[in-house]
Amino acid sequence: MSGGTTKAAENARADLPRLMKALRDQGVTDPQVLKAIETTPRDLFTPDLFKDRSWEDSALPIACGQTISQPYIVGLMTQALTVEPRSRVLEIGTGSGYQTTILSKVSRLVYTIERYRTLMKEAEARFNTLGLTNVITKFGDGGEGWAEQAPFDRIMVTAAAEDDPKRLLSQLKPNGVLVAPVGKGPVQSLRRYAGDGKGGFRVEILCDVRFVPLLAGVAKDQ
Repeated sequence: MSGGTTKAAENARADLPRLMKALRDQGVTDPQVLKAIETTPRDLFTPDLFKDRSWEDSALPIACGQTISQPYIVGLMTQALTVEPRSRVLEIGTGSGYQTTILSKVSRLVYTIERYRTLMKEAEARFNTLGLTNVITKFGDGGEGWAEQAPFDRIMVTAAAEDDPKRLLSQLKPNGVLVAPVGKGPVQSLRRYAGDGKGGFRVEILCDVRFVPLLAGVAKDQ
């Protein structure tokens, strides 16, 4: 990292108190979620070109045409997942690894799947840098889930499914929770599926969001 980039990251980090206040003002109030966000160096996950914006409450572009989500959405989704310390969490869409890291700080184990090999390798390097030992990665089709490790206590999907993600819901424990953006257009609804213990789900729509689509298969040559 160049000296100029380091300076930009340091200046951006000065915005952290403002970011944390913005999250609280928007309804992210879970102490463990806030602590996880506050102690995760978001600048580690952002490209050099955007280091000076690392602590803004905005989504930023990363490689392979993907994005690192807005901190508010990260906080909202993590809070809605109601993760417990012993939870085993499945994340669909590793991306930069930022959301993965937040989840790793509030759960026992995080299983994360990424369809872009480039993103997977870069995220794994960041996990090593941070010394994370409770993240298990997989290069594959996130829409298929991870049947060999199911059932999961919680599932988070960070790409938009066109309809209810039934295959993923089938990999939840009876009282599990899944949070995912759902919809076919550029704007989707963020939905929370809470298992009723009998094979059904209570569905709550949290807000409108904008996510990249959940694509089938794995990306070639990326």
